[in-house]
Amino acid sequence: MAVTIKEVAALAGVSPSTVSRTCKNNPSISEETKEKVRKAMIELGYEPNFQASNLATQNSRAVGIILPVSARETYENSFYLEAIRGISQFCNQRQYVNTIITGQTNDEVLQVIRTMTRSGQVDGFIVLYSRQSDPVIEYLYSEGLLYVLIGKAYHFPNQTIYIDNDNLLAGQEAVEYLCHLGHKRIAYIGSDSSLMFSADRKTGYQLALQKHGLPADPDYCIEIPSILKDYSEKIRRLLTLPERPTAVLVSDDILAVALERVCLENGLSIPEDLSIISFNNSLLARLTSPQLTSVDVNSFQLGIEAASQVINHIENPNLLATKIIVPHHLIERNSCRAL
Repeated sequence: MAVTIKEVAALAGVSPSTVSRTCKNNPSISEETKEKVRKAMIELGYEPNFQASNLATQNSRAVGIILPVSARETYENSFYLEAIRGISQFCNQRQYVNTIITGQTNDEVLQVIRTMTRSGQVDGFIVLYSRQSDPVIEYLYSEGLLYVLIGKAYHFPNQTIYIDNDNLLAGQEAVEYLCHLGHKRIAYIGSDSSLMFSADRKTGYQLALQKHGLPADPDYCIEIPSILKDYSEKIRRLLTLPERPTAVLVSDDILAVALERVCLENGLSIPEDLSIISFNNSLLARLTSPQLTSVDVNSFQLGIEAASQVINHIENPNLLATKIIVPHHLIERNSCRAL
């Protein structure tokens, strides 16, 4: 079995990314550290791709932006567009190029990453999402490639640079807001719980219910992994329960718009019959009627912070992994009312 970059890093007592930069003869690595890494390579018989390393040295100052696997809906979500806008703005200021990496399958995304790293087209990556059991993150880590995560790290949390909101607290605060308005039957509609942000917002919802002595009815908690598939029936079942909810916390503005549509089809008025709080404070939240109360997660700032961290670690590879929490705030509009 071929020797991996992680084995070299362990023997040399450095991070995998330091080994990768040594292979590229990065000037930010001290000669003493390079010598330790090279001795470990010789001892283990590790053979780096020197052609890619030479190209990387010539074509530096580039960041790859990795989108989640999706056939379509990712590209219609303003969260990713705003995060990319923040990344691009910061990269432009520091004279770094950025490249979008996406695909319909994990294998497709991984192939693009392999091609770019072998040809030295990129110095580091920003991953715009965080999910459980992600082969993309596993590959980046195992190969010692520099990456920054937007979202809480599920894999290798102590070794991962990540930028996130406190989504658990945001979920709690949104439910607290509804409780203060007098709501006691509060439901939750979320996207795929394998996505870390959705799982945390759901946990925050559950903790707030517990704090206020409200029952966590499983019928009040539904997941819609893809808005492109039939979501109407799940929402309709929720809204036609014998004791239907009077308020709903929704993990994303797009899902909230889908909820509004089903309400309209079933003769329910917002906020008279149902109060709604969503997340992201996107353009959709401002275009609906009534406009949505929404938690602004500052996605533009998330992008700026991610770009700042990846460039700092490109230029200073011995920095420790950093965790940054970007604040959120609730934007009150007309989709909620007091009982």
